[in-house]
Amino acid sequence: MMNNRKLSLALTAAAMTAAMACVPVLAEEKLTVWTWDPGFNIYSMQEAEKIYQKDHPDFSLDIVEVSWDDTQTKLGTILSSGNYSELPDILLMQDFAFQKYVMTFPDLFVDFADSGIDFTQFAAGKTGASVVDGKNYGVPFDNGADVAVYRADILEQAGYTEADLTDIDWERFIEIGKDVKEKTGYSLFSTLAKSSDLVMQMVQSAGGTIWNEEGMPFFVGNEIMLKSIETYKELFETGVMATTNSWDEYVSTFTTGKTCGVINGCWIMASIETAEDTAGNWRVTNMPKLTGLDGATNYSNQGGSSWGITSNCSNLELAQDFLSATFAGSVELYETILPGCGALSTWIPAADSDVYSEPQDFYGGQPVYESITQFAANVIPFDTGIYYVEANNALATALTNICAGGDLEFELQNAEETIKFDMGM
Repeated sequence: MMNNRKLSLALTAAAMTAAMACVPVLAEEKLTVWTWDPGFNIYSMQEAEKIYQKDHPDFSLDIVEVSWDDTQTKLGTILSSGNYSELPDILLMQDFAFQKYVMTFPDLFVDFADSGIDFTQFAAGKTGASVVDGKNYGVPFDNGADVAVYRADILEQAGYTEADLTDIDWERFIEIGKDVKEKTGYSLFSTLAKSSDLVMQMVQSAGGTIWNEEGMPFFVGNEIMLKSIETYKELFETGVMATTNSWDEYVSTFTTGKTCGVINGCWIMASIETAEDTAGNWRVTNMPKLTGLDGATNYSNQGGSSWGITSNCSNLELAQDFLSATFAGSVELYETILPGCGALSTWIPAADSDVYSEPQDFYGGQPVYESITQFAANVIPFDTGIYYVEANNALATALTNICAGGDLEFELQNAEETIKFDMGM
């Protein structure tokens, strides 16, 4: 028979066991992230982790480097198997592919409806890339707002400054470009041959679309598309725009002084800055707008990515709070990663930071980061759709043929048919 002391100890132990059974087990404050580029995306996520740890010391990230190509391969395998347990908690997605994955696999990502994130604080042209049926599926990250960047010393030889190329249309741009080329021998900018990126940027800048209301490719009879292609062809034929056959050749045109400048997403500035001997000679402004079109603007976007939370997330509330407190709520984060890796924000409050307004010696003392954030705020949302890559490739082929003398309407009709074939129609 158990004595009183043993009985008391047994009852105490039983009570403690029962009490412990009633205590909820706290979810581990750890999230897994897939992303690429150690010097840019991974660095930025590591800095976000440090900032969140200030108020959540037990929080940690398991950041796995996965290239964009490998991300697509892994997603293909996981999604086809239906076993989502291999997915990370947070996943970085290229903006041009975000809608495709959400619409094709509606249970892949969790929307941010209950996250408390104020998406109006992001540039509308950026958030639009990850919005489907009015729901936000991505937290915007890096800025892809278009910039036009010119060599002030070359422009000066022809009697111009970047002010002459600010807030202008493509007609005036071509006039100046022809004059600059005649006086200096330089094209104003260059682009990759067999690419339709510039035309897509022109279409977006005027609030255009590449899809009709039924979701079919819309090239033939598309006024904004036609105007963009006509402008592109004139740039090509006048030599105001030089064309190159490879990325390395493209970059060398403006870093080695073969052209006066470049027009592309602001991430191109990292390539410009490799030409250290040209420091101080560069100036940044906005891109030209399409001539004679109501609603045309001097703003567009090329590239960029956003963070999504997968349906396999082990702690949804934690993941949402982490992204809300960092990429959607921390000026300090953007102040850190801007000088650290050149990552520019599309989160509008970051533009009020002193770091963003600091003059940059490389660009003649211009506060270029503040300007680019303002550019991003003016970008019109653009529906990339599920088959954006296919549309981009088909249009690139059409542009090459048109510039070689092909019939515009025939080439656009052929491009539409090619996209429909890719869509399985």
